[in-house]
Amino acid sequence: MKLIIGGAYQGKREFAKAAFQLKEADIFTCTGEHIDFSAPCIDKIEAFTLACVRSGKDPLAIFQEHQPLWADSVLICQDIFCGVVPMEADLRQWRQVTGQLCQYLTKNAQQVSRIFCGLEQRLK
Repeated sequence: MKLIIGGAYQGKREFAKAAFQLKEADIFTCTGEHIDFSAPCIDKIEAFTLACVRSGKDPLAIFQEHQPLWADSVLICQDIFCGVVPMEADLRQWRQVTGQLCQYLTKNAQQVSRIFCGLEQRLK
C-alpha cells in the first residue's frame, strides 16, 4: 500500500495519478461512511473518518477489518493534524481518529509521501 498525505489543494490526487499510472475511474472518492476498499486508489479518507465519527463508528477498526482489500491500494488523506485545534468536540475527535488511522496506515505502508505544492517529500 502507498499512502499519500498533504494539505488541502496541494496536488495529492494528481501526484497519485502520475506516480502510479491511475485513471480517474480507478479512484474512489469518500463522501461518507461508505468506502470501496477494492478500488485501486481511495481518496479523501478524512471524509470517511468524519462520517464515522459522526455516526459513532471506529474508522481504524473498519480499516483493520478490511486490510486484505486495500493492501495493494494507493490511499490519499488530507493532513488535518496541524493548525488550530477545533472548538467542536466532534471535530477534535475527527482530527484525533484521522491521526490514529494515518499512524496505522503508515506502519503498514510500503511507501509514504507528503505532497506540498505538488512536490513529493518521501517519508518512507
